[in-house]
Amino acid sequence: MLCVLRRMHDKRASIVFEFDEGFMVGDRSTDLDQDWPHCLFKGLAGEFFINLKAKMFLPKSDYRLFKNVVLSTDDGTTQIDHVIISRYGVFVVETKNMKGWIFGGSRQKSWTQKIYRHTTKFQNPLHQNYKHLKTLQALLALHDDQIHSVVVFIGDSQFKTDMPPNVTHGHGYINYIKSMRDPVLNQDQVATICDRIAIGRLTPSLSTNFKHVANVKKARTNPPPMSSNNCPKCGAALVTRTAKRGNNVGREFLGCPNFPRCRYTRNF
Repeated sequence: MLCVLRRMHDKRASIVFEFDEGFMVGDRSTDLDQDWPHCLFKGLAGEFFINLKAKMFLPKSDYRLFKNVVLSTDDGTTQIDHVIISRYGVFVVETKNMKGWIFGGSRQKSWTQKIYRHTTKFQNPLHQNYKHLKTLQALLALHDDQIHSVVVFIGDSQFKTDMPPNVTHGHGYINYIKSMRDPVLNQDQVATICDRIAIGRLTPSLSTNFKHVANVKKARTNPPPMSSNNCPKCGAALVTRTAKRGNNVGREFLGCPNFPRCRYTRNF
């Protein structure tokens, strides 16, 4: 998660909470001196929590941690909060520092955050993390059983619906990672993966972060034309499918070849 503050002429700020491809924008003017520390602290607290837990409970001899990995993609860049590499697989971690009740399901496009009477919709973090996973998988040439998506919520939040095992809260992400006990990579492969990430990532810097935010905004402002044959969620080439049930039985449509992991469809 990136937090960008832009100083305006009246010395106030527009605060942008950027959650990579699924960002939320708070475009309200607010007192810079009062609110930007809270925004910055929230982002840093989330990063610190994940880093601290990883260092305390994932032995360095078995796990390697990369933070804030920004990779180039065909349509710009994608930013991964944390990547953890081990003999048990590569774990792509998406962090959500949120409060309130959280409602959602693995197949839902949007999830809901509810704080008293206030309700906010946000992108399904599993869908958001899917592009991260596929980009990294392509860079590292990994099989599906060698790379895992993990979503971790921190802060004063509570799940109000059943979540899949890879959507966790707090320390739960450590337990999920440690539940993978069957080696799928050898030590040489782990070393090669670490080298490829170090070489393939964009140099960690404020400049890289700002460029990534600009790319995300550009993608949302100028989405690819609907005539494109690539899935807007994961970038795979769409394929022709035929509906087998429901009111549209027999009708052809375009679908993502990565179904059921990606459920994007489009009518002809």
